Amino acid sequence: MTTRNPPFRLPAGGRLIDRAARRDFRFDGRPLSGLAGDTLASALLASGQLMMGRSFKYHRPRGPIASGAEEPNALLGLGQAGRFEPNQRATTTPLVQGMVTTSQNAWPSLERDIGAINDALWRFFPAGFYYKTFIHPRAAWKHLFEPVIRRAAGLGRAPDQRDPDRYEQAYDFVDVAVVGGGIAGLTAAAEIGAAGRRVLVLEQNGHWGGRTPVDHPDGQARVDELLSRLRDMANVTLRRNTMASGLYDHGYLLAREAIADHDPNAGLPRQRLWRIRAGRIVTATGALERPLSFAGNDVPGVMLASAVRDYIVDYAVAPGRRIAVVTNNDDAYRTALAALDAGLEVPVVLDARPEAEGPLPRQARARGIRVEVNAGIAKVLGRKGVSGLALCAQDGSGDSRESVDCDVIAMSGGWSPVVHLWSHCGGKLTWREDQAAFVPDPAQPPTGADGQGNVLPVGAAAGDLQVAELTGDAPEAPIMPVWVMPARATRKARYKMWLDFQNDVKVSDVELAAREGYHSVEHAKRYTTLGMATDQGKISNINGLAILSDTLGQPIAATGTTTFRPPYTPLTLGTIAAEARDGVFQPLRKTPIHPWHVARGAFFEPVGLWQRPYCYPRGAESHRDAVNREIVAVRGGVGTLDASTLGKIVVKGPDAGRFLDMMYTGMMSTLPVGKCRYGLMCSENGFLVDDGVAVRLSEDSWLCHTTTGGADRIHAQMEDWLQCEWWDWQVFTANVTEQYAQIAVVGPRARAVLDKLGGMDVSDAALPFMTFAEGTLAGIPARIYRISFSGELSFEVCVPANRGLEMWERIHEAGAEFGITPYGTEAMHVMRAEKGFIMIGDETDGTVIPQDLGMNWAISKKKPDYIGKRAQERSFMTSPDRWRLVGLESLDGRVLPDGAYAVAKGVNANSQRNTQGRVTSTYWSPTLKAPIAMGLVQHGPERMGEVLEFPVPGDTYKARIVDPVFYDKEGAKANV
Repeated sequence: MTTRNPPFRLPAGGRLIDRAARRDFRFDGRPLSGLAGDTLASALLASGQLMMGRSFKYHRPRGPIASGAEEPNALLGLGQAGRFEPNQRATTTPLVQGMVTTSQNAWPSLERDIGAINDALWRFFPAGFYYKTFIHPRAAWKHLFEPVIRRAAGLGRAPDQRDPDRYEQAYDFVDVAVVGGGIAGLTAAAEIGAAGRRVLVLEQNGHWGGRTPVDHPDGQARVDELLSRLRDMANVTLRRNTMASGLYDHGYLLAREAIADHDPNAGLPRQRLWRIRAGRIVTATGALERPLSFAGNDVPGVMLASAVRDYIVDYAVAPGRRIAVVTNNDDAYRTALAALDAGLEVPVVLDARPEAEGPLPRQARARGIRVEVNAGIAKVLGRKGVSGLALCAQDGSGDSRESVDCDVIAMSGGWSPVVHLWSHCGGKLTWREDQAAFVPDPAQPPTGADGQGNVLPVGAAAGDLQVAELTGDAPEAPIMPVWVMPARATRKARYKMWLDFQNDVKVSDVELAAREGYHSVEHAKRYTTLGMATDQGKISNINGLAILSDTLGQPIAATGTTTFRPPYTPLTLGTIAAEARDGVFQPLRKTPIHPWHVARGAFFEPVGLWQRPYCYPRGAESHRDAVNREIVAVRGGVGTLDASTLGKIVVKGPDAGRFLDMMYTGMMSTLPVGKCRYGLMCSENGFLVDDGVAVRLSEDSWLCHTTTGGADRIHAQMEDWLQCEWWDWQVFTANVTEQYAQIAVVGPRARAVLDKLGGMDVSDAALPFMTFAEGTLAGIPARIYRISFSGELSFEVCVPANRGLEMWERIHEAGAEFGITPYGTEAMHVMRAEKGFIMIGDETDGTVIPQDLGMNWAISKKKPDYIGKRAQERSFMTSPDRWRLVGLESLDGRVLPDGAYAVAKGVNANSQRNTQGRVTSTYWSPTLKAPIAMGLVQHGPERMGEVLEFPVPGDTYKARIVDPVFYDKEGAKANV
């Protein structure tokens, strides 16, 4: 038997490399070198490094099997410190000067891996063994099983330092996006571009043409001619090194462009994430070659036939010196011929078909290559590298006829169209017997916003695996599906036939899953982990489906496929986040009036990513003293609150009223134009999630105010319901929170301040409570809402954001004679608590319904439904034992601790033992000169006057249950 002997870099050829440009790198600490244009895989192969990693479960030696994004084996740790990244495919990573790479899943070294003991214990690790093993004893789970599983999980190691690279995102809008820069994609782009439409062509590699320049003598010339035509078209954009990773509804395409990948010295962003909106998408994504399932098909040196000729033609690298070919189709003969052209030996081509008489087999025979038909591989000789193969009859059980001396086996089980993008957004597939592959079903395409098909597959991606009309090739002979080699292989041999190379899933595993009842392809996938590795089963899935179908005795079409999900290839989190990091990750929002607050010494607190003034301390004043002063000033005169952060969502359309009736517990469709109404919003589970005032602007338009932290969330909830449930309703929403500044002018002298500004009549007759008016106030366009969250006379003045600071200053100038005082969020909270008004997040915690808060009055009895209504009718929700809102009066003058629980021995309320309630809001009231609090208490409203105990570590507080409204119960203060 021969061993792999250098040289591995061929003396001539290599269309993608520059022999004059050496590139040095390191692998597992060893200094190696390659050439500009190499990938890591081709450079390692050229250096004689065939084994590049270990498999996940059995730690078997692994070398590259492919040459592209489908590669499951050659995964490396790449980089150092913050630039370290695990699971980088050596087959698609361009070689850069100074690269540092390490093998994965091996310890203490790649050659001598202690984990390889798992391979000897393979009988104890069949598919699904973990479901049956880590059950008993239960006590061992926490301290034995779980720690071991966590340490063993995953390939590679996660980086533990900050990523110093830059990433960015960009947007594009085109008529047609063509995904794939092979001959089919370039041809389609040229035809569409000639029609004057704006075209974007994306190619995942750094070179154009796909397989055409490799497989066809005049392929490069054909590609160059097309590129020349396309570059002359101003309406066509060509992007290389750009991987289309996901296709979503309505022509929304995500793509990752590698700009300066793994080259920290380039001074450019590492990657760019493109967000592309296209009217139509052409998928020219080609096809992936499938492996064959024979014993030992995972040994390093067993490779896809197309990959072998890629390394020879593109990189002038000989994976070995004696290349045996095994196939069930004509295409693999191109590899045999390419090997001969490069001066390598081809001892045999094993063709599983009963005859091989097409043009390519005839060329091989004419070149002196031995061709054996009805032939297969009984087993591969060698462990860390191929040293030969045992030849057998394909229609037999694996009895070896002879041994063949070789150091590489180039296998081809046929081709599978790349249908991922087609499938991402709902395109269906159909099984083609003549190609032994799933192909896009033209009768069931993905559809765009117009309801028409918006994705067109072309070339190999459409199932035309020969594309003879583009290449001029003579038709190839039909493929013969081969799912197991040999066809009647023994059970023992099937234990060594690999389907998913990364996750160590064998033919025997899929057969076991079927025998154990996992007949659904999705169930079998999860039981065996077939297709769940980082390559997502790109080359293994079809073989696995075929084995499952054969075991179940049903056609492959009946078994179907698993679900294709984006991304097509992994994306780094840095690319997804791009500039959204550090302070930009959650941008700190500031109102238009923020500079004024800063100049007045405001103390800020974060509220829903906004900076809001908590209070305005003066001199040595404490925060509590500042809050008390602000409250007294408002109650006795006039104050201002920057309410710009409140959510403002416009809801418009013929069905807007109908929609808001579902969003709110109360009726909004009957609200007259010009009036305001307080409303509650609940989740599907019935729990209160937000509140605010809705305003009817016109017959078909409402403005919905939300809490500061609820604007984005509630807008997203509205869009979720409109897009997923009520997609046919004519409703449009817009979050305009940051378009306006809103200023609350509050207190007995509020009207006097606005009267001084002039321009609008704010008298009670002209602007009654819970109405609004539009006009010009102090020369500034404004809308004034007569609403109150403090219980005082209150006006909220809304102006364009760019005039917010101007209006605030005008108000303070006009209010100077009345001692106008700015107040912050804490004063607002105390005043609302004095009035018994609830606060989302204080009186609510995700388990509270409006009825718990005594807010039945806000729930319409006139309408049949609203979001959360049915949930609120469940027995648990209607139980009289639910905690309900009350006021709490401290007996000793101390402020009750926030969140403290009221105890009651033997009482189990709200699934909590020995408790009967809790404090939800608690403050010192300068208005009442006493502590006030609100809480949720079991049977609370029926227990007025009872005293509750609230124990805390080292102390106990006592409070009496009282009415939750402590101030102006009749509401006279707001109605003046």
